[in-house]
Amino acid sequence: MGLYNAARLFGFEVESSDNLRFIPLAVRFNLDRFGMRISLDQWQMLPHDDRVLLARFPIEDEAEVEKNFDLVLEEMLKTHANAEPERVERDTDPVWAHADAVPEAVIRQSSLCGVSVPSLSKWAQLDRFQRYALAKLSRNTDRVNHDFFPAMKEFGLLD
Repeated sequence: MGLYNAARLFGFEVESSDNLRFIPLAVRFNLDRFGMRISLDQWQMLPHDDRVLLARFPIEDEAEVEKNFDLVLEEMLKTHANAEPERVERDTDPVWAHADAVPEAVIRQSSLCGVSVPSLSKWAQLDRFQRYALAKLSRNTDRVNHDFFPAMKEFGLLD
């Protein structure tokens, strides 16, 4: 499987990622799938071209995970940040992988934003990456995530 032709960004991320100054969801998705974590400081130590390359890796189904993402990231961090990614336990059954139930965190974040919770039928129509994005944007249940409302709008979940 090859790389995307351009960085994989949702429309709402274009402004909020500040030209890849912040870690885009496509990279976070692959970090989570490989059981890796990096800090924002480590991300920002990487040259812009390296960040673009990491954001171009595929985000398709698990069986088609690009096998080189972890190796490329490790080499980039070693070269440019004299660091390595933290290894964390992978979630083998993430809530976003299920189209049959809207995660509690998404329900809470919807309430914080003052918008309706996605209906089960609309949740099921989202692709895995969109469900991942909403779940990731909902992980802090104490305050509104500034990208949650724009993501809901982009994904057609607001009436």
